[in-house]
Amino acid sequence: MTRPSSFDRAELLQCGHGEMFGPGNARLPIDNMLMMDRILNISAEGGEYGKGEIVAELDINPDLWFFQCHFEGDPVMPGCLGLDAMWQLVGFYLGWKGNPGRGRALGSGEVKFFGQVLPTAKKVTYRINLKRVIERKLVMGIADGSMSVDGREIYTAKDLRVGLFTSTDNF
Repeated sequence: MTRPSSFDRAELLQCGHGEMFGPGNARLPIDNMLMMDRILNISAEGGEYGKGEIVAELDINPDLWFFQCHFEGDPVMPGCLGLDAMWQLVGFYLGWKGNPGRGRALGSGEVKFFGQVLPTAKKVTYRINLKRVIERKLVMGIADGSMSVDGREIYTAKDLRVGLFTSTDNF
């Protein structure tokens, strides 16, 4: 089966509304919590570990909701939103591969923030390198991620873990 290797914002919102991977399966957040505008490339091969990679972008403008409240008089994108975007992408990858279940972030290893996204920035780029993809009764992706603003790397996260669950009743 040939899967698309790129997605625009409208297609990502279709995923958020449950129209991409089917009922009860992986969804991206919608509206303000969707932390990307496009996926430039998603592949089950390649990447740093040969297990797959994702490159996605978020356009930055001073009207984005978080600049109004984080922080008043000192606007900056919250670091947790960049981290969440990386988890979103790992979960999307698992659904894109055809795995069933709802995505849930399960944690990460080391996370480092060494830069910031200000309202004057133009573009955030996320790079995800899948390290391990488990597709059995347990469906889980483990990946390293990085986030750059206008070409400068500012966040890294090791061992991002996301699982897909057919039932989240006992989660």
